[in-house]
Amino acid sequence: MNEGEIVVNIKGLTKGFFILILFVVTLAFFDILAPYYSAILWAAVLAVIFHPLKSKIRQKLNDRNGVASLLTVLIIFLIVFIPLGVIVSSLVVEINGVYTRLQDSNTQFPVVLAELLQHLPKWARHFLAEHNLDNAAKIQQELSQVALKGGQYLAGSVLLIGKGTFTFFIGFGVMLYLLFFLLKDGSYLVNLILESLPLSTHVKHHLLVKFAAVSRATVKGTAVVAIVQGTLGGIAFSIAGIEGSLLWGSLMAFLSLIPAVGSAIIWVPAAVFLFATDMLWQAIFIVAFFVLVIGLVDNILRPLLVGKDTKMPDYLILIATLGGMEIYGINGFVIGPLIAALFIACWNILSGRDNQENIEGIDEDFIEEGRLYASTITPEEADAAVNQTADDRAVESQSVENKKAE
Repeated sequence: MNEGEIVVNIKGLTKGFFILILFVVTLAFFDILAPYYSAILWAAVLAVIFHPLKSKIRQKLNDRNGVASLLTVLIIFLIVFIPLGVIVSSLVVEINGVYTRLQDSNTQFPVVLAELLQHLPKWARHFLAEHNLDNAAKIQQELSQVALKGGQYLAGSVLLIGKGTFTFFIGFGVMLYLLFFLLKDGSYLVNLILESLPLSTHVKHHLLVKFAAVSRATVKGTAVVAIVQGTLGGIAFSIAGIEGSLLWGSLMAFLSLIPAVGSAIIWVPAAVFLFATDMLWQAIFIVAFFVLVIGLVDNILRPLLVGKDTKMPDYLILIATLGGMEIYGINGFVIGPLIAALFIACWNILSGRDNQENIEGIDEDFIEEGRLYASTITPEEADAAVNQTADDRAVESQSVENKKAE
């Protein structure tokens, strides 16, 4: 083995060892970030959603990026987190009231069950009898056991509230802190990451646009649908005389994260109960209202707000949302469709179909802002950078023309 081969082997060994170190350090870094992945995710999503607002505020403040980012965080806190906190506080009071009323109505359970069985078809009563589900006393005993176990679980959870509250506020603080810097320096950070990726400019821009479009469409669209369905559902329950309309409306808003079938998990049993207790007009009203009104919201508003920008069919959004929530919990309603959209985007790039898409969803100034280090340089330096970029492009174009001429 000559000296040149030895040098090549040493260089190869050094590069391989460095890649191993890089792999281990990267895994350790992601392991450190794992406890705060929810905070990081929502900081990134909120930064993408509210970046246009920050840009407008920045223009009004004569390019003061730090102040604009801070004001944007304050606006997010006022319009998102404070109303959410008020709703949660009211919901806790509502849950306590509903729980008390349910305890007081336990003696009516056999009567309600008997009325319900009378309204069922013969085959349904036969099926329930075969599985011993027509015995009110046994069902009530089973429900009591479930309630007892649930109470024990809640009691145990209450003991962890102190630790959970501390952890929650730490994560919330991390999210707000990170949100500020992502609004302030996000453009630069994104472009720094993109420049490090061994991909073509077109592919990197395509994936970035897809991430921004899906994040905005999923969160904004789902939030609007949830608010509309929860509000209308709570009003409908209140009109029908069902107690705890705030609780049921909040549950419907949460379950509306599941496309197509979410709110039906609440209103279908409610309609059956109303039919069983001879509250016919209320039952008919609930069925008609949710099929016609809420159905229109889910079938028209959701595709308009979510499907249009994500460019994914409804069935894929449904499967991706359910799978994402199964694996990642509440964060899955964003992560699931996002992974599905990036999966489709990568395959479209591989097959060459991405050129046929009219991609929207991210402002061009976001990319240019990152290229010019907009959050860290003066306006004079930014103008110089723009001029330098234009000069570089002119030189590059002239060089290409000269090569063609040769």
